[in-house]
Amino acid sequence: MKDPMRFFRDRYYSPGEMARLRQIVRKSGTTMILPYDQFIEHDNRHVDPNPMAADPDYICNLALEGGYNAVAIHYGLAKRYWTKLAGAVPLLLKINGKTSIPAQDNPLSVPTAFVEDAVRMGAVAVGYTLYYGSPRQDEDLPQLAKVRAECDRFGMPLIVWAYPRGEYVEKKGGKECSYLIESAVRMAVEMGATVIKANLPVATKVSGYFENKDVPEYYRKVEKELQAMDAKAQKWERAKRVVAAAQGVPVLFSGGDKVSDEELEENVNACLDAGCFGFIFGRNMWKREEKKALELSEKFQAMLDKNVKK
Repeated sequence: MKDPMRFFRDRYYSPGEMARLRQIVRKSGTTMILPYDQFIEHDNRHVDPNPMAADPDYICNLALEGGYNAVAIHYGLAKRYWTKLAGAVPLLLKINGKTSIPAQDNPLSVPTAFVEDAVRMGAVAVGYTLYYGSPRQDEDLPQLAKVRAECDRFGMPLIVWAYPRGEYVEKKGGKECSYLIESAVRMAVEMGATVIKANLPVATKVSGYFENKDVPEYYRKVEKELQAMDAKAQKWERAKRVVAAAQGVPVLFSGGDKVSDEELEENVNACLDAGCFGFIFGRNMWKREEKKALELSEKFQAMLDKNVKK
């Protein structure tokens, strides 16, 4: 059996980080986390198509029955609902967020809880959303630096949601393009993330991208090369580039918007081949009927346990 903590051996991780991380790592050295922070980010629309998704008890039970290695939720749900699980599923406390009501040109995810809350509640990690490229980075980066300092003080793992967002992001390729996702991942490394949560990039759909001098020439060249590949090869290469951008800091791939079973499985295979640490799938699980969500959860965890490359 390979060392379960191998993703963390080649970089410095404090004893506190390692002790907490061990609680979310499978025997295979991988992880699969169920996030449920989206009702803050996207409002109450997530009751569709599965009304049960509105019930935090349903989500916590899904995490338990589905064998998830942690559930990622905000303070209120952790206090009122997660505690009923009596520690049966590790807690990843999400400590910042924003609503979808204001214009999204200048996003900033602000504190909803604090690292000390996570310590007191027995969380194994905290989650922080970094909006890479937002015009409000002069607020976001110092805010993240303070969170990182508190994590260092308590030996608390810091999982950074590395998300490109804002008006300039949309002009330079969009939040899902390789240029900006890779750059956001690198920023998370620079800020001291323990683990990085990222989306699987897709081809940019922004008009005039290849002529846009505000996009680095290197990435215009890379995007041309990627788009010249067939769809499957392109997806595989984009996943590998994200993991490479993290330079050894473990990467969790997000599922993003709900997609078909077939596309989700293909994404899993691409990310596994890239050498990811694991998956953090929310809407692609709890928006499905419970039986199907549990079936896919079991399937993807088996794939993690069998196929991890590192």
